[in-house]
Amino acid sequence: MDKILEQLPQMAKEKHAENKKFFGKLKKRPPKNLDYLMQELHHEEFERTDCLECANCCKTTGPLFTKADIERISKFFRQKPQAFIDDYLRIDEENDYVLQSLPCPFLGADNYCSIYDVRPKACREFPHTDRKKFQQISNLTLKNVAICPAAFNIVEAMKAKINLR
Repeated sequence: MDKILEQLPQMAKEKHAENKKFFGKLKKRPPKNLDYLMQELHHEEFERTDCLECANCCKTTGPLFTKADIERISKFFRQKPQAFIDDYLRIDEENDYVLQSLPCPFLGADNYCSIYDVRPKACREFPHTDRKKFQQISNLTLKNVAICPAAFNIVEAMKAKINLR
């Protein structure tokens, strides 16, 4: 897995122009069955992918924390939401709550999440490859293929299955 993670940013960079062009066409003419196809590709990839072997998303990027996330997680820690914010979060340039530092402070050495059952919505949905109206999140997906080997594989499989000529 370490070798794959080492190569992933370069592989994503090499595919970036091709992927951007593909997503541009996809946005203009999404196939009628796109949501179904993406859920199928997502499911197939995660049948063979063990996130615990990787956890690169938790090591290199932080999720956005919604108000509901903050309330749920602070309740889990038995603290007031503001105390949770003060301990773990900051406001980024887009005025969103994000982690103060990376890797995620809730990630253990064994790649397990200490707040898994109450983790942020963004973590639960990552890498967002099974989301409805997938064509609307192409910019996010272009970033995620450089972070997540599964997302990279799903996009490659998607390009092989969908002919947008």
